[in-house]
Amino acid sequence: MAKIMNLDGTQQLDLTRGSVEQAYDRWAPVYDLVFGGVFAKGRQAAIAATNKIGGRVLEVGVGTGISLPLYAPHLRIFGTDISDAMLDKARRRVSEGNLKNVEGLAVMDAEKLEFPDNSFDVVMAQYVVTAVPNPEKALDEFARVLRPGGELIILTRVSADTGMRRFIEQKLQPVVRPLGFRTAEFAWSRYAKWLAGAKGIELAERRLIPPLGHFSLVRFRKVDIAKAA
Repeated sequence: MAKIMNLDGTQQLDLTRGSVEQAYDRWAPVYDLVFGGVFAKGRQAAIAATNKIGGRVLEVGVGTGISLPLYAPHLRIFGTDISDAMLDKARRRVSEGNLKNVEGLAVMDAEKLEFPDNSFDVVMAQYVVTAVPNPEKALDEFARVLRPGGELIILTRVSADTGMRRFIEQKLQPVVRPLGFRTAEFAWSRYAKWLAGAKGIELAERRLIPPLGHFSLVRFRKVDIAKAA
């Protein structure tokens, strides 16, 4: 089982792939009902940014496929998720909506994507980074499969570094962890540290997204080194 560091420097047990898979299998029957409306504005903003770029898109954590009908029809979409129960709903959505631009859906670990380097023009990850056992490893994988000039677009919860909100998030962490969430480990400083060590990746945009201003839409761009030279 992987270990992480708390904000106060102490160690605690982290999520495992199995626990995340089980959590989202349980969420599958009610996910759209519970989270569909709550995350609608963020989802729409992320899809709008993706549609402007175009090309081939990988959506990591595609879940029930709630985003799939929103993509422009000229895009080619491949969706992955850790939960086959979630993907069952996504497959039905693709079939019932006749979404011909969806290339495929597959169970896949976000930390071990089964694609060659430079495979996609956009990698989309909505509310995924805070749910995987090793977030930085997942971000590295997203960057690896992204083509030069392409964008990594993530919707993510950004926690607080200090203050009362940090205190509340720490107290909530043991409660929400069995549900597949983490509340107190993802201040912006963690993303900034990853970005500083990532080769050929730059920040293109970061903006707050509802609800409550605790979420952000973040766009990272993979530098085309050949063009930059």
